[in-house]
Amino acid sequence: MSTFTQQIRGRGARSNASGRYEAQAREPFDDGWTPDDLEPAPLTTTVSPEKAKAIITHNDSPDVGFSASINPYRGCEHGCIYCYARPAHAYMGLSPGLDFESKLFFKPEAGALLERELSKPKYVPEVIHIGGNTDPYQPQERKLRVTRSVIEVLSRFNHPFSVISKSALILRDLDLLASMAERNLVRVALSITTLDRMLARSMEPRAATPEKRLDAVRRLSEAGVPVIVMFAPVIPGLNDHELEAVLERSAEAGARGAGYVALRLPLEIKDLFREWLETDHPDRASRVMSLVRQMRSGKDYDPQWGSRMVGQGPIADLLSKRFAAARRRYGLAARQADLDLTTFRVPPKAGDQMDMFG
Repeated sequence: MSTFTQQIRGRGARSNASGRYEAQAREPFDDGWTPDDLEPAPLTTTVSPEKAKAIITHNDSPDVGFSASINPYRGCEHGCIYCYARPAHAYMGLSPGLDFESKLFFKPEAGALLERELSKPKYVPEVIHIGGNTDPYQPQERKLRVTRSVIEVLSRFNHPFSVISKSALILRDLDLLASMAERNLVRVALSITTLDRMLARSMEPRAATPEKRLDAVRRLSEAGVPVIVMFAPVIPGLNDHELEAVLERSAEAGARGAGYVALRLPLEIKDLFREWLETDHPDRASRVMSLVRQMRSGKDYDPQWGSRMVGQGPIADLLSKRFAAARRRYGLAARQADLDLTTFRVPPKAGDQMDMFG
């Protein structure tokens, strides 16, 4: 029995193997009857509402830089092959492969839930990060507007937040972002993984093109919104040579800071990523995986705290030095000012007794 992969137009994963918690495993195989030139059937995206009891989640990871976050969606139609959130789809009884990018879930009550949580008497404000798991500005947001509903609540409460995306759709909310930037309540991170449009289309098939992301950096910056550019993930042997160029173009567009994360391949991602490499970049597949292992103590992935975001060893050290030098060279090394937690307030509701004194 031989396994096979198929490239489906506009999708990142090449397979849809069962999640690790399913009782039965599915695995496609080539029985010899499928014509080599047969086009794969189109894959339809489905979007289902998710009933959530709360919207703010907390973590105690020392590596991510925030403890409170909001994720308006599960799954992501961008289809980035390297996405570290893919394994979470297994908790839904779905595949981290094609299911992750085609069977999506959204939280329609996100704004109302957030308002309720922020209004609790014992709530203590801290910077909330939007999009720590999947992209809050993926294509479905255009009509569902879940992320916008969350930002509208944060704006009314004067509550600081950060948001990360690789979508130019974030510009739709420039009115809110610019207003909150004037109050020192927002910071935006935009992910730019490559300047090569063909590579971007291959590994991030439904995300905005690199030029559109740079334009988003420019327009946000011109509106006074502080922007950090994330060169993430860095994939040795594939996009690492672009590090300096990405930071240079980002600085020219007005970015104020930069960060990077080394490729992470936990759980099912390692197999999905290898399938993609062998399909789209067969000439570099062996070298890329060899370099990845050299950064991960000889393994595809090492989850050790403190190093899982940047790797270890000579290659990781060289990458760190290159990044630090480029960040200084292009004026992206200044410490970012803390967002303002002091102006948070619960706004009065219509009909409150205090209205008569307004």
